[in-house]
Amino acid sequence: MWAEDDLGPGLPCLESYSEPTEGRVYRMYHGTSAQAAAQIMRTGFKQSADGMLGRGVYLSRDLNKASRYPRNLLEHQRVVIRVKVNVGRVKKIDRQNHPLQKSWHDHGYDTAWCPPRCGMVPSGLEEDCVWDPRRIQVIDIIRPRTTSRPFYDC
Repeated sequence: MWAEDDLGPGLPCLESYSEPTEGRVYRMYHGTSAQAAAQIMRTGFKQSADGMLGRGVYLSRDLNKASRYPRNLLEHQRVVIRVKVNVGRVKKIDRQNHPLQKSWHDHGYDTAWCPPRCGMVPSGLEEDCVWDPRRIQVIDIIRPRTTSRPFYDC
């Protein structure tokens, strides 16, 4: 069970179906292992070499999605890093084989966004890829809760 405390005013919680507004700052999540999270806290995020959207840092505005990663670990071995992201210029990638699927950054975009249920992500959940890790600021780390308290995002 994953839960998030309210961050208070000042940091928008944009629902997964809402298209991000260019230049805005949003709360997002990155699922990883506790060990990798400690490294990120020390040295910051690093771009992945490749992925569905090419190079970049993969995040989601959906805590439920981020909490599923890494898939090879049990839930109690995972953590989610809560971050603030200045999305800059955003390119919507809403289908497989989109002409800019892996080259969006070469065309002046800072973030690629896959809306939910667009056929890009097997889970059908929203995903973002941020080119420059300096656009990402760590807020804190969320660990799974052992209680069955309900979770409300936003």
